[in-house]
Amino acid sequence: MADPKGFLNHGREVAKSRPVDVRLKDWNEVYVPGSLLPIISKQASRCMDCGIPFCHNGCPLGNLIPEWNDYAYREDWAAASERLHATNNFPEFTGRLCPAPCESACVLGINQPAVTIKNVEVSIIDKAWDTGDVAPQIPERLSGKTVAVIGSGPAGLAAAQQLTRAGHTVAVYERADRVGGLLRYGIPEFKMEKRHINRRIEQMRAEGTRFRTGIEIGRDLKATDLKKRYDAVVIAAGATTARDLPVPGRELKGIYQAMEYLPLANKVQEGDYVTAPITAEGKHVVVIGGGDTGADCVGTAHRQGAASVTQLEIMPRPGDERNAGQPWPTFPMLYKVTSAHEEGGERVYSVSTTHFEGDEDGNVQWLHLTEVEFVDGKLTPKPGTERKIPAQLVTLAMGFTGTDRENGLVDQFGLELDERGNIARDADFQTNVPGVFVAGDAGRGQSLIVWAIAEGRSAARGTDRFLTGTSDLPAPIRPTDRALTV
Repeated sequence: MADPKGFLNHGREVAKSRPVDVRLKDWNEVYVPGSLLPIISKQASRCMDCGIPFCHNGCPLGNLIPEWNDYAYREDWAAASERLHATNNFPEFTGRLCPAPCESACVLGINQPAVTIKNVEVSIIDKAWDTGDVAPQIPERLSGKTVAVIGSGPAGLAAAQQLTRAGHTVAVYERADRVGGLLRYGIPEFKMEKRHINRRIEQMRAEGTRFRTGIEIGRDLKATDLKKRYDAVVIAAGATTARDLPVPGRELKGIYQAMEYLPLANKVQEGDYVTAPITAEGKHVVVIGGGDTGADCVGTAHRQGAASVTQLEIMPRPGDERNAGQPWPTFPMLYKVTSAHEEGGERVYSVSTTHFEGDEDGNVQWLHLTEVEFVDGKLTPKPGTERKIPAQLVTLAMGFTGTDRENGLVDQFGLELDERGNIARDADFQTNVPGVFVAGDAGRGQSLIVWAIAEGRSAARGTDRFLTGTSDLPAPIRPTDRALTV
């Protein structure tokens, strides 16, 4: 145990953010660089090293949280990094992007603010990179087996790294021009600078993983041809089919899916554009969807100089504290103020879009909405609450409904789908096609980055066992496992 009285002597203290007026002038991460190290030892000491660490259950990776908290408290960064990497391939991703279900399950959180697990995690991995404790793990010998991984998001990268380290020759196919999937083009730079992805890719290249960008399986290369080339295939293509909003006026110019809008801003940071082809500059922006993707649109619009930003959510405003229906250690639905929300804009709850209104040139100008309420368990419009708000740029951030069916990947492989439209798989993450496995959102549906990495690691074990008859790779989850919720 780090410090038996740590949780009594120290209150919760989190990473400091740069002032809003400063960070809105750039696209760098919002946190003050280096602000965590002076406080993180005391924060790690608040961990009680519980007899039953429920944080393990909150985290699908089974992260060894009390162990690396203890090492962080003692400032033994090399040992902390080893324990962190024992269960997580990319802690710098999860430490920045994960909503931390481990903290919701922290035992201290029953009657005090939880341990800042996420901040400790990111401190350990950032220190490990600075001190050279992150090095390529090159396999001692090669198996002679080949694996193709489709998709380079967190699930695909985790599966590829595990299989490469097991001695297989792995090639990752990515349809975009750069590796990273939604980590690269769906997550704004102010949430995670892409240098973190770049150095992991270099580590993976040094280990032997190969990357093939600009190739979409199903269109540029038939799935059947891919299967002939490799001994096994892991599909980690994500759930990229966005939920649409079929209301009158949807065809107007200026209405985009979030994943049409966000990647262009990231491409500016990559140097592909001077100005994004779709920009919020000087416009009244409306973001439909109250989740993390919606918040990413809000923060992006602020940095592009929007005249105003309004975020709409059809559900009621969540509470500030757990209610009786979401007891510890479940992951509660709470009112969350992200860095993007700190920067301005208006959030409107319990409203539904009825239609859009445009000008004579077909550009969206107004969004018409109505308040809604639950009646007999169904969201129902409230009479007399209709109104309109200015909207010259609208982004739809309402989630995703499944993997892409239009590119032919599913049909060319002959894959079966489950009742939710995801690719079906067995206990080893194998599809109905022998030698073809699926990991991440393509099989689970839209989920969190920490689940994607867990899926990639687990699918790698199933693939390794298929190729060799046995496997020593870890499998932290089963395909049927779900988050600890009510």
